[in-house]
Amino acid sequence: MTETDMVVRRQVVVDASIEQAFDVFTQRFGEFKPREHNLLRSPIVATVFEPKVGGHIYDRGEDGSECRWARILAFDPPHRVVFSWDIGPTWQIEQDPDNTSEVEVRFIAETPGRTRVELEHRHLDRHGPGWESVRDGVGHDQGWPLYLDRYAGLFT
Repeated sequence: MTETDMVVRRQVVVDASIEQAFDVFTQRFGEFKPREHNLLRSPIVATVFEPKVGGHIYDRGEDGSECRWARILAFDPPHRVVFSWDIGPTWQIEQDPDNTSEVEVRFIAETPGRTRVELEHRHLDRHGPGWESVRDGVGHDQGWPLYLDRYAGLFT
């Protein structure tokens, strides 16, 4: 097993300043996060990204229930954000932080009006037995590529 096996990397370029690209990612996360990616028993009405270290990313259902599926580990506007991935190989919430992976999103200005957004989902092996299903799920077309496509669509 190599490090490459345990990391999913994707990137997208958007026609926006680095500040705008960062703000859209963090303030409008719920507009591009697929609602069909739902661990609640109720349809999602909102996905909330709390923009601070110690904050969470969570889904809120129609019935008021909440699913906190990520913790904000680093928040460095407009350059990067790091959050945990607290969803295990059985696609349930993982309660033990030692068994979670992390996602770093970096924002790199290519020009004043164009930004490259690099996403790295790493430490996937921390999920323990079956971690490959997490890697395969987030790396699949319906995983991070779908998120980034929908994110880029917010700039058109």
